[in-house]
Amino acid sequence: MPWAPLYASADELREFVRIDDSADDDQIAAALDAASRSIDYACDPREGYERQFGKTDGQDARWYTATVRGYGVPVRGQWVVETDDIADATGLHVEIEDGTSPTVFVLGVVPLPRNADQRSRPFTAVGFAGSTVPSPSPLADAIRVTAVWGWPAVPATVREACLIQSSRLLARRDAPFGVAGSAETQSEMRLLARLDPDVENMIKPFVRKIGPVLA
Repeated sequence: MPWAPLYASADELREFVRIDDSADDDQIAAALDAASRSIDYACDPREGYERQFGKTDGQDARWYTATVRGYGVPVRGQWVVETDDIADATGLHVEIEDGTSPTVFVLGVVPLPRNADQRSRPFTAVGFAGSTVPSPSPLADAIRVTAVWGWPAVPATVREACLIQSSRLLARRDAPFGVAGSAETQSEMRLLARLDPDVENMIKPFVRKIGPVLA
């Protein structure tokens, strides 16, 4: 599964909106892309970020800043590095830049939340828990984390949300003033510049929280 994929296929959307031919393939592709990326941005409230549900083909390195979390038991005062979503912690590799060359610390580095993989969720941070691990550098972008990034798999709810939002975007082309349907038949629907209300409710469990969940 690639990074930032479409969350539903063209065939799935055709079936969802009951289109039997390929005449609208260009519009279908555009709607799927726009819906998928809209869900990404809605799932991460941090400025300039988005949470996507694909994953990288392999490991790559990204840089982060360490902070001290002064709450929670038994992690009071624990150094934590908030990261992008980590799809697979196998082979997780953390380095601390000391100003001259990276120093590798393996013992005591743990992916957080601890039980994320058992719930088919990504890890969102790494913690330095062992007494044998020196405090990481507080310098900005001093922590290099190498991992497989993203989600283990696209959640079924996200796929369904993508189909609903894509169908809404397809309807928008026939509603230049943002209103689809007919008032006479009581099928009028306003296509506002926002996610479909049902989509908003569906993706709420997938919106990234500010700060890592440590339990």
